[in-house]
Amino acid sequence: MPTASAARVTLAALAAEAGVSLATASKVLNGRPDVAAATRERVEQLLDQHGYRRRQGGQSRARLVELVFHELEAAWSMEVISGVEDVAREHGMSVVLTESGTRHAPGPEWLEGVLSRRPIAVVLVFSDLPAPFRAALDARSIPFVVVDPAGDPSPDVPAVGSANWAGGLAAVRHLIELGHRRIAAITGPEDMMCSLARIDGYRSAMGAAGLPIRDEWIRFGDFHPGGGARHAAELLALPEPPTAIFAGSDLQALGVLETARSLGLRIPDDLSLVGYDDIPLANWVSPRLTTVHQPLKEMGREATRLAIRLSEGATSGETPRMDLATRLVVRDSTAPLAG
Repeated sequence: MPTASAARVTLAALAAEAGVSLATASKVLNGRPDVAAATRERVEQLLDQHGYRRRQGGQSRARLVELVFHELEAAWSMEVISGVEDVAREHGMSVVLTESGTRHAPGPEWLEGVLSRRPIAVVLVFSDLPAPFRAALDARSIPFVVVDPAGDPSPDVPAVGSANWAGGLAAVRHLIELGHRRIAAITGPEDMMCSLARIDGYRSAMGAAGLPIRDEWIRFGDFHPGGGARHAAELLALPEPPTAIFAGSDLQALGVLETARSLGLRIPDDLSLVGYDDIPLANWVSPRLTTVHQPLKEMGREATRLAIRLSEGATSGETPRMDLATRLVVRDSTAPLAG
Protein backbone atom coordinates (compact mmCIF):
# COMPACT_ATOMS: atom_id res chain seq x y z
CA MET A 1 0.00 0.00 0.00
CA PRO A 2 1.29 3.50 -0.73
CA THR A 3 1.74 6.00 2.06
CA ALA A 4 -0.35 9.15 2.38
CA SER A 5 2.41 11.12 0.62
CA ALA A 6 1.45 9.39 -2.61
CA ALA A 7 -2.29 10.03 -2.36
CA ARG A 8 -2.23 12.81 -4.94
CA VAL A 9 -1.23 10.34 -7.69
CA THR A 10 -3.16 7.11 -8.08
CA LEU A 11 -1.39 3.89 -8.97
CA ALA A 12 -3.51 3.76 -12.15
CA ALA A 13 -2.21 7.19 -13.20
CA LEU A 14 1.33 6.14 -12.41
CA ALA A 15 0.88 2.97 -14.49
CA ALA A 16 -0.38 5.04 -17.42
CA GLU A 17 2.63 7.35 -17.11
CA ALA A 18 4.96 4.35 -17.18
CA GLY A 19 3.15 2.82 -20.14
CA VAL A 20 2.30 -0.40 -18.28
CA SER A 21 -0.85 -2.02 -16.99
CA LEU A 22 -2.20 -1.37 -13.51
CA ALA A 23 -1.50 -5.02 -12.71
CA THR A 24 2.17 -4.62 -13.66
CA ALA A 25 2.54 -1.46 -11.58
CA SER A 26 0.97 -3.29 -8.64
CA LYS A 27 3.40 -6.19 -9.04
CA VAL A 28 6.36 -3.81 -8.93
CA LEU A 29 4.96 -1.99 -5.91
CA ASN A 30 4.48 -5.27 -4.05
CA GLY A 31 7.85 -6.77 -4.94
CA ARG A 32 6.61 -9.50 -7.24
CA PRO A 33 9.49 -11.06 -9.23
CA ASP A 34 7.59 -11.68 -12.50
CA VAL A 35 8.32 -8.30 -14.12
CA ALA A 36 10.99 -7.58 -16.75
CA ALA A 37 14.01 -5.76 -15.34
CA ALA A 38 13.70 -2.73 -17.67
CA THR A 39 9.98 -2.39 -16.89
CA ARG A 40 10.64 -2.71 -13.17
CA GLU A 41 13.29 0.01 -13.29
CA ARG A 42 10.96 2.40 -15.16
CA VAL A 43 8.12 1.83 -12.70
CA GLU A 44 10.43 2.01 -9.68
CA GLN A 45 11.64 5.44 -10.79
CA LEU A 46 8.07 6.72 -10.93
CA LEU A 47 7.17 5.09 -7.62
CA ASP A 48 10.12 6.85 -6.08
CA GLN A 49 9.28 10.14 -7.80
CA HIS A 50 5.70 10.06 -6.49
CA GLY A 51 6.63 8.95 -2.99
CA TYR A 52 5.30 5.41 -2.98
CA ARG A 53 6.76 3.38 -0.11
CA ARG A 54 5.65 0.38 1.88
CA ARG A 55 4.54 1.10 5.39
CA GLN A 56 7.10 -0.16 7.91
CA GLY A 57 5.71 -3.36 9.33
CA GLY A 58 2.84 -3.39 6.84
CA GLN A 59 3.80 -6.85 5.61
CA SER A 60 5.45 -9.66 7.53
CA ARG A 61 9.08 -10.31 6.75
CA ALA A 62 10.99 -13.57 6.85
CA ARG A 63 13.54 -13.53 9.67
CA LEU A 64 16.36 -13.57 7.15
CA VAL A 65 19.58 -11.68 6.53
CA GLU A 66 20.67 -12.07 2.91
CA LEU A 67 24.43 -12.23 2.34
CA VAL A 68 25.56 -11.73 -1.25
CA PHE A 69 29.04 -12.43 -2.71
CA HIS A 70 30.40 -12.31 -6.21
CA GLU A 71 32.94 -15.02 -5.35
CA LEU A 72 32.33 -17.65 -2.69
CA GLU A 73 35.46 -19.67 -3.47
CA ALA A 74 37.82 -17.06 -1.98
CA ALA A 75 39.24 -18.28 1.35
CA TRP A 76 38.46 -15.02 3.10
CA SER A 77 34.74 -15.33 2.27
CA MET A 78 34.34 -17.95 5.01
CA GLU A 79 35.53 -15.41 7.58
CA VAL A 80 32.88 -12.90 6.49
CA ILE A 81 30.18 -15.59 6.46
CA SER A 82 31.11 -16.64 10.00
CA GLY A 83 30.80 -13.04 11.26
CA VAL A 84 27.40 -12.53 9.62
CA GLU A 85 26.11 -15.83 11.01
CA ASP A 86 27.27 -14.91 14.54
CA VAL A 87 25.13 -11.77 14.64
CA ALA A 88 22.16 -13.29 12.80
CA ARG A 89 22.10 -16.10 15.36
CA GLU A 90 22.13 -13.60 18.23
CA HIS A 91 18.98 -12.02 16.75
CA GLY A 92 17.21 -15.30 16.02
CA MET A 93 17.63 -14.89 12.27
CA SER A 94 18.77 -17.18 9.47
CA VAL A 95 21.22 -16.32 6.69
CA VAL A 96 20.52 -16.73 2.98
CA LEU A 97 23.75 -17.00 0.99
CA THR A 98 23.82 -15.93 -2.67
CA GLU A 99 26.56 -15.74 -5.31
CA SER A 100 25.92 -13.24 -8.11
CA GLY A 101 27.48 -10.65 -10.39
CA THR A 102 31.02 -9.25 -10.54
CA ARG A 103 33.23 -7.80 -7.83
CA HIS A 104 31.57 -4.41 -8.36
CA ALA A 105 27.86 -5.28 -8.12
CA PRO A 106 25.41 -8.21 -8.03
CA GLY A 107 23.63 -9.24 -11.21
CA PRO A 108 20.06 -8.17 -12.13
CA GLU A 109 18.76 -11.71 -11.53
CA TRP A 110 19.63 -11.33 -7.84
CA LEU A 111 17.46 -8.23 -7.51
CA GLU A 112 14.38 -10.14 -8.66
CA GLY A 113 15.03 -12.84 -6.10
CA VAL A 114 15.65 -10.58 -3.12
CA LEU A 115 12.51 -8.53 -3.81
CA SER A 116 10.56 -11.79 -3.70
CA ARG A 117 12.27 -13.09 -0.53
CA ARG A 118 11.93 -9.76 1.34
CA PRO A 119 14.62 -10.35 3.98
CA ILE A 120 14.99 -8.16 7.06
CA ALA A 121 18.23 -6.75 5.63
CA VAL A 122 20.93 -7.39 3.02
CA VAL A 123 24.72 -7.55 3.45
CA LEU A 124 26.61 -7.19 0.17
CA VAL A 125 30.28 -8.06 -0.36
CA PHE A 126 30.84 -5.76 -3.31
CA SER A 127 32.52 -2.45 -4.00
CA ASP A 128 29.21 -0.64 -4.56
CA LEU A 129 25.54 -1.03 -5.48
CA PRO A 130 24.02 0.53 -8.63
CA ALA A 131 21.49 3.31 -8.06
CA PRO A 132 18.53 1.37 -9.58
CA PHE A 133 19.22 -1.50 -7.19
CA ARG A 134 19.33 0.90 -4.24
CA ALA A 135 16.03 2.47 -5.31
CA ALA A 136 14.35 -0.93 -5.61
CA LEU A 137 15.51 -2.01 -2.13
CA ASP A 138 14.55 1.35 -0.67
CA ALA A 139 11.07 1.12 -2.20
CA ARG A 140 10.57 -2.17 -0.35
CA SER A 141 12.12 -0.85 2.89
CA ILE A 142 14.90 -3.44 2.68
CA PRO A 143 18.05 -1.85 4.17
CA PHE A 144 21.49 -2.91 2.94
CA VAL A 145 25.11 -2.54 4.00
CA VAL A 146 28.18 -3.11 1.83
CA VAL A 147 31.12 -5.05 3.27
CA ASP A 148 33.98 -3.39 1.51
CA PRO A 149 37.21 -5.40 1.30
CA ALA A 150 37.44 -4.55 -2.38
CA GLY A 151 36.47 -1.00 -3.21
CA ASP A 152 35.23 2.40 -2.11
CA PRO A 153 31.42 2.66 -2.14
CA SER A 154 29.57 5.86 -2.96
CA PRO A 155 29.26 8.27 -0.02
CA ASP A 156 25.53 7.54 0.32
CA VAL A 157 26.05 3.78 0.72
CA PRO A 158 26.26 2.32 4.26
CA ALA A 159 29.52 0.38 4.38
CA VAL A 160 32.02 -1.39 6.61
CA GLY A 161 35.62 -1.50 5.37
CA SER A 162 39.16 -1.68 6.70
CA ALA A 163 42.31 0.45 6.75
CA ASN A 164 43.98 -0.77 3.55
CA TRP A 165 46.52 2.06 3.29
CA ALA A 166 47.67 1.51 6.88
CA GLY A 167 47.97 -2.22 6.22
CA GLY A 168 50.22 -1.72 3.22
CA LEU A 169 52.30 0.81 5.14
CA ALA A 170 52.81 -1.56 8.09
CA ALA A 171 53.79 -4.47 5.85
CA VAL A 172 56.48 -2.57 3.97
CA ARG A 173 57.80 -0.74 7.05
CA HIS A 174 58.39 -4.15 8.61
CA LEU A 175 60.46 -5.25 5.61
CA ILE A 176 62.43 -1.98 5.65
CA GLU A 177 63.17 -2.39 9.37
CA LEU A 178 64.60 -5.83 8.55
CA GLY A 179 67.11 -4.15 6.22
CA HIS A 180 65.44 -4.82 2.87
CA ARG A 181 65.81 -2.14 0.20
CA ARG A 182 64.70 -3.92 -2.97
CA ILE A 183 61.06 -4.52 -2.10
CA ALA A 184 58.44 -5.47 -4.68
CA ALA A 185 54.65 -5.48 -4.36
CA ILE A 186 52.06 -7.72 -6.02
CA THR A 187 48.58 -6.37 -5.40
CA GLY A 188 45.09 -7.01 -6.78
CA PRO A 189 43.27 -5.63 -9.84
CA GLU A 190 44.02 -2.03 -10.73
CA ASP A 191 40.31 -1.09 -10.75
CA MET A 192 39.83 -2.03 -7.08
CA MET A 193 40.32 0.69 -4.51
CA CYS A 194 41.78 -1.69 -1.93
CA SER A 195 44.54 -2.64 -4.38
CA LEU A 196 45.40 1.01 -4.95
CA ALA A 197 45.23 1.84 -1.23
CA ARG A 198 47.63 -0.97 -0.33
CA ILE A 199 50.05 0.16 -3.04
CA ASP A 200 49.76 3.73 -1.74
CA GLY A 201 50.79 2.39 1.68
CA TYR A 202 53.75 0.66 0.02
CA ARG A 203 54.77 3.87 -1.74
CA SER A 204 54.45 5.89 1.46
CA ALA A 205 56.69 3.51 3.42
CA MET A 206 59.32 3.42 0.66
CA GLY A 207 59.23 7.20 0.23
CA ALA A 208 59.50 7.89 3.95
CA ALA A 209 62.61 5.67 4.08
CA GLY A 210 64.15 7.43 1.07
CA LEU A 211 64.10 4.26 -1.00
CA PRO A 212 63.67 4.19 -4.78
CA ILE A 213 60.49 2.73 -6.25
CA ARG A 214 60.97 1.03 -9.59
CA ASP A 215 58.00 0.64 -11.89
CA GLU A 216 58.87 -3.01 -12.55
CA TRP A 217 58.60 -3.75 -8.82
CA ILE A 218 54.87 -2.96 -8.71
CA ARG A 219 52.56 -5.61 -10.18
CA PHE A 220 48.76 -5.71 -10.37
CA GLY A 221 47.37 -9.23 -10.10
CA ASP A 222 44.10 -10.92 -9.25
CA PHE A 223 44.43 -11.83 -5.54
CA HIS A 224 44.75 -15.54 -6.48
CA PRO A 225 47.72 -17.95 -6.20
CA GLY A 226 48.25 -18.24 -9.96
CA GLY A 227 48.72 -14.50 -10.36
CA GLY A 228 51.08 -14.40 -7.39
CA ALA A 229 53.16 -17.21 -8.86
CA ARG A 230 53.32 -15.64 -12.33
CA HIS A 231 54.31 -12.17 -11.11
CA ALA A 232 56.83 -13.60 -8.66
CA ALA A 233 58.53 -15.50 -11.50
CA GLU A 234 58.84 -12.27 -13.48
CA LEU A 235 60.13 -10.30 -10.50
CA LEU A 236 62.69 -12.92 -9.52
CA ALA A 237 63.98 -13.05 -13.11
CA LEU A 238 64.94 -9.34 -13.06
CA PRO A 239 68.68 -8.49 -13.25
CA GLU A 240 68.36 -7.11 -9.72
CA PRO A 241 65.54 -9.16 -8.19
CA PRO A 242 63.79 -8.03 -5.02
CA THR A 243 64.92 -9.42 -1.68
CA ALA A 244 61.41 -9.07 -0.30
CA ILE A 245 57.87 -9.16 -1.71
CA PHE A 246 54.68 -7.68 -0.25
CA ALA A 247 51.72 -9.65 -1.60
CA GLY A 248 48.29 -8.00 -1.56
CA SER A 249 46.59 -11.19 -0.36
CA ASP A 250 47.60 -14.38 1.42
CA LEU A 251 46.50 -16.38 -1.62
CA GLN A 252 48.90 -14.40 -3.81
CA ALA A 253 51.59 -14.99 -1.19
CA LEU A 254 51.03 -18.75 -1.52
CA GLY A 255 51.74 -18.40 -5.23
CA VAL A 256 54.96 -16.53 -4.44
CA LEU A 257 55.95 -19.33 -2.04
CA GLU A 258 55.47 -21.94 -4.75
CA THR A 259 57.51 -19.99 -7.31
CA ALA A 260 60.33 -19.41 -4.82
CA ARG A 261 60.50 -23.13 -4.04
CA SER A 262 60.54 -24.03 -7.73
CA LEU A 263 63.55 -21.73 -8.17
CA GLY A 264 65.38 -23.23 -5.22
CA LEU A 265 64.96 -20.12 -3.07
CA ARG A 266 64.44 -20.45 0.67
CA ILE A 267 61.91 -18.27 2.49
CA PRO A 268 62.85 -16.26 4.49
CA ASP A 269 66.62 -16.88 4.05
CA ASP A 270 66.72 -15.85 0.38
CA LEU A 271 63.43 -13.96 0.08
CA SER A 272 61.19 -12.37 2.71
CA LEU A 273 57.45 -12.44 2.10
CA VAL A 274 54.48 -10.62 3.63
CA GLY A 275 50.85 -11.45 2.79
CA TYR A 276 47.55 -9.75 3.47
CA ASP A 277 44.24 -10.85 5.08
CA ASP A 278 45.49 -13.35 7.71
CA ILE A 279 43.25 -16.18 6.56
CA PRO A 280 43.55 -19.31 8.76
CA LEU A 281 45.77 -21.03 6.18
CA ALA A 282 48.46 -18.37 6.72
CA ASN A 283 49.25 -19.93 10.09
CA TRP A 284 49.48 -23.46 8.69
CA VAL A 285 51.71 -23.15 5.62
CA SER A 286 55.46 -23.65 5.94
CA PRO A 287 56.98 -21.25 6.71
CA ARG A 288 54.11 -19.66 8.60
CA LEU A 289 53.18 -16.47 6.79
CA THR A 290 53.85 -12.98 8.09
CA THR A 291 50.74 -11.07 7.04
CA VAL A 292 48.45 -8.10 7.61
CA HIS A 293 45.41 -9.08 9.61
CA GLN A 294 42.25 -7.76 7.98
CA PRO A 295 39.36 -8.19 10.46
CA LEU A 296 37.10 -9.99 7.98
CA LYS A 297 34.97 -11.75 10.57
CA GLU A 298 34.43 -8.53 12.52
CA MET A 299 33.61 -6.70 9.27
CA GLY A 300 30.85 -9.26 8.69
CA ARG A 301 29.62 -8.82 12.25
CA GLU A 302 29.58 -5.03 12.15
CA ALA A 303 27.88 -4.94 8.74
CA THR A 304 25.13 -7.24 10.00
CA ARG A 305 24.65 -5.27 13.21
CA LEU A 306 24.35 -2.08 11.17
CA ALA A 307 21.93 -3.64 8.66
CA ILE A 308 19.67 -4.87 11.48
CA ARG A 309 19.75 -1.47 13.18
CA LEU A 310 18.74 0.17 9.90
CA SER A 311 15.88 -2.34 9.58
CA GLU A 312 14.67 -1.22 13.00
CA GLY A 313 14.54 2.40 11.88
CA ALA A 314 17.90 3.58 13.17
CA THR A 315 18.94 6.69 11.26
CA SER A 316 21.53 9.43 11.60
CA GLY A 317 22.46 12.64 9.87
CA GLU A 318 25.19 10.91 7.87
CA THR A 319 25.37 7.64 5.97
CA PRO A 320 27.12 5.16 8.29
CA ARG A 321 30.68 4.29 7.25
CA MET A 322 33.05 2.27 9.42
CA ASP A 323 36.70 1.41 8.73
CA LEU A 324 38.18 -1.21 11.05
CA ALA A 325 41.86 -1.30 11.96
CA THR A 326 44.37 -3.68 10.40
CA ARG A 327 47.49 -5.00 12.16
CA LEU A 328 50.71 -6.74 11.20
CA VAL A 329 51.13 -10.36 12.34
CA VAL A 330 54.81 -11.37 12.29
CA ARG A 331 55.48 -15.07 11.77
CA ASP A 332 58.23 -17.00 9.98
CA SER A 333 58.27 -15.79 6.34
CA THR A 334 60.28 -12.61 7.01
CA ALA A 335 63.83 -12.23 8.28
CA PRO A 336 66.67 -9.67 8.30
CA LEU A 337 68.40 -9.18 4.97
CA ALA A 338 71.24 -11.66 4.69
CA GLY A 339 74.75 -10.31 4.45
